[in-house]
Amino acid sequence: MSVTVAKNAGFCFGVSRAVELVEQSAASGKQVVTLGPIIHNRHVVEKFEKLGVKVIGKPEDARHGMTVIIRSHGVAKRVIDALEERRVEIIDATCPFVKRIHGIVAKAEEEGRLPVIIGTRAHPEVEGIAGWCGQCRIFESPEELQNWADSGEVTADTPLCMVSQTTSTESLWKKCCEIAKKQFTNLKIFDTICRATEFRQGEAAVLSASCQAMVVVGDPTSSNTGRLAMICREHCPRVALVDNASELNPDFFKGVTNVGITAGASTPAWIIKEVNKTMSEITNVEAVQEENFAELLEQSIKTLNTGDKVIGTVTGIGNTEVQVDLGTKHAGYIPYDEVSTDPSVKPEDILKLGDEIEVFVVRVNDQEGTVQLSKKKLDGMKVWDEMGSYAEEKTTVEGTITEENKGGLVANVKGVRVFIPASQSGIAKGGDMTGMVGKTVSLKITEVNRARRRVIGSIRAVNAEERKANREKIWAEIEVGAKYHGVVKSLTSYGAFVDIGGVDGMVHVSELSWNRIKTPADVVKVGDEIDVYVISFDTEKHKISLGYKTAEMNPWNQFMSKYAVGDVVDAKIVKLMTFGAFAEIIPGVDGLIHISQIADKRIGKPEDVLSEGQDVQVKITDVDAENKRISLSIRALLETPAEAEDAE
Repeated sequence: MSVTVAKNAGFCFGVSRAVELVEQSAASGKQVVTLGPIIHNRHVVEKFEKLGVKVIGKPEDARHGMTVIIRSHGVAKRVIDALEERRVEIIDATCPFVKRIHGIVAKAEEEGRLPVIIGTRAHPEVEGIAGWCGQCRIFESPEELQNWADSGEVTADTPLCMVSQTTSTESLWKKCCEIAKKQFTNLKIFDTICRATEFRQGEAAVLSASCQAMVVVGDPTSSNTGRLAMICREHCPRVALVDNASELNPDFFKGVTNVGITAGASTPAWIIKEVNKTMSEITNVEAVQEENFAELLEQSIKTLNTGDKVIGTVTGIGNTEVQVDLGTKHAGYIPYDEVSTDPSVKPEDILKLGDEIEVFVVRVNDQEGTVQLSKKKLDGMKVWDEMGSYAEEKTTVEGTITEENKGGLVANVKGVRVFIPASQSGIAKGGDMTGMVGKTVSLKITEVNRARRRVIGSIRAVNAEERKANREKIWAEIEVGAKYHGVVKSLTSYGAFVDIGGVDGMVHVSELSWNRIKTPADVVKVGDEIDVYVISFDTEKHKISLGYKTAEMNPWNQFMSKYAVGDVVDAKIVKLMTFGAFAEIIPGVDGLIHISQIADKRIGKPEDVLSEGQDVQVKITDVDAENKRISLSIRALLETPAEAEDAE
């Protein structure tokens, strides 16, 4: 038979803290009493009685010289005052989460707000909370809250402050919040539910659903333990609620192959261990998750120190802080401004209930049982560690350019300010870097000075690395006819040099255009992005000849695809000869207008009718594709159809 012990079985940190305070006080030799049973477990109370710790029922039972310990549920302020009047030493073991609610309702009353408590009226925790304000209202159900809102006792704009009993259910709290938000406009809501209880109950539900039998360990008078048993019965047909190992019945395990164990928040680890040991004897199993008990027992002695790095579980996300269970006697919390380095990030965006996170211990308050934590500080420390490794391993990282200054650029890399000198920006000297602001870039971390909190980066190093890789790729794959998209880097009298991705090739002036040009600048300029192809290359000398003009760009091909004999086109006279005139149809393509085709009458010379630069309309009369010659006629457009036939 296999046995699984719930990870969160037994003491919560609030109960663990209270028990430890009693143990410490008893060991000091003082006359120690607790105001009511320290926890709902008779075995723990009996153990303390043997150590000389007695239980008193009211402040009046305290005598001068006694040390009175307040139990984790907390008490009303008047009880504290009554104890102080009796001049006794008071040790407050109130759960830190409950203590926080005391402060909330007290402050609310100072602000003129009426405290509203969602919880069970007769519960000692609720009675204690109510005792920290002069007036309040307590509601056990959403229906009670709705009826009160409809009663006319309060108006929609009455200043209210709403809190919850820490052990209330999430569903009850949410329903009450929905009603309050609809009914009241001047309302402050504080989510004060302790997620540890909800987390334990959720774990019990999951475990019981996967087991044939469940054993719930705890005092039958504990409402927390009783609720665990009820939840288990909803998911498992065979559930036993036992106070201790002696109540285990061997017949209960007949025919069962897997059993789950959970325990209430007031059940000490040693009782759980005894139950498990007895089960192993009954079922002849030698070891049943013994390691779980080492963890449970260690919870009561585990200490925390400022500067520690610890792992905890998110148990609550409130309005001002995130609650974290560290598995110790302390109540851990992360203030909102210590969650992330990015102030625009909301805690609920990056954290959820049940998340296991690593945090940094900022401050430990053993007296109050709280520990302030920071996720931001630890993340920052990790980031600085990462920065050092990035620099050492020459890793390429991404960052966002946030600003430009006269010395260069500033990038944000994982929340760290990285300075990029102008010489390392990848922008040519004197170039405009303003356009880089807001862009995400790849860079390398070149220097990290943790003491001065200074990091220097280089975009140029990444560009150089990419160019080297591209260069090697180009020379490995280059072939005649290969096409590349490049950038014009420089111009000379004989051509243009084009960067095709880490390698420069040269386009000769004759390969830039089909037309006759005087200089490469007639076609391209530095910075132009153009498509080129390889004409030839020399791998030894690392020289590449490129071509820019293509067959599609050939003016003659363009003419042949667009025009035909008989078409009438607009042309420009570009040259006059004794035998006629040449007219440009499209750039790079000229046609001849013979002198006999210039006018509808005989003329002495072409310049009698035409002049260079003149726009004329002509008719294409013949095309010699082989010799690339075109015959044009103005006369054909001046003659009537009959005259044209006679001329023929």
